Amino acid sequence: MLPEIEKLLVLQDRDRKIRALKQELKLAPLERKEFEDKQVDAMKKLEAEKLKAKEIEVERKKLENEVQSKKDTIAKYQTQKFQTRKNEEFQALNNEIKRYEGEIQTIEDRELELMENADKMKVQVAETDKETQAVKAQVERQLAHITSKIDAVGSQLKEIEAERTKLAADVDEDLLDIYNRLFSSKNEAVVALEHDVCMGCHMKVTTQTVVRVKGNREIVHCEQCGRILYPGE
Repeated sequence: MLPEIEKLLVLQDRDRKIRALKQELKLAPLERKEFEDKQVDAMKKLEAEKLKAKEIEVERKKLENEVQSKKDTIAKYQTQKFQTRKNEEFQALNNEIKRYEGEIQTIEDRELELMENADKMKVQVAETDKETQAVKAQVERQLAHITSKIDAVGSQLKEIEAERTKLAADVDEDLLDIYNRLFSSKNEAVVALEHDVCMGCHMKVTTQTVVRVKGNREIVHCEQCGRILYPGE
């Protein structure tokens, strides 16, 4: 294998690592947001259940006040009933009292239903709060892990980029320019030639190209994709 090809293969290995590390750094914020969104969703669910529990309590209190108001009205009618001497008024007040007592019964049934719902919501809120705390702890661990990973990947990237700079300095300038353009556009610049097929584009090359590649005397490009070829095993 030509020394120039060997240098390019080493350089390509570093470039692949650099590309992979940069991809990790690019995805890290998305990972972070995914976990942060998970925590936000858990908090929203908890707040929604707390709000529902509060609404139930507000409605129950409203009904309680309504019952008391009707009871006060009944008490007033009871006083008026025994103060009147007219049968019509007495009967009318009696009818009003019965109507109010019926309404109170309906309201108290609804109150009982709300109390049962409130008890259920209390249990549900407690469970959701516990789940939310667990999610929060998990997210904090994951975010810490992501931060550590970013630091580690960033440090590794700097080391490999520095190494890459030294390796590139040892490659012919014109050849390096060709390599850089190929790697940038095709994600792989130097590939093996196996069974007369370019392992980059997977197209068969001409016999002349095969002979030139196996001769190991010059830099040869695939006539289909332009990648630099070296003889495979």
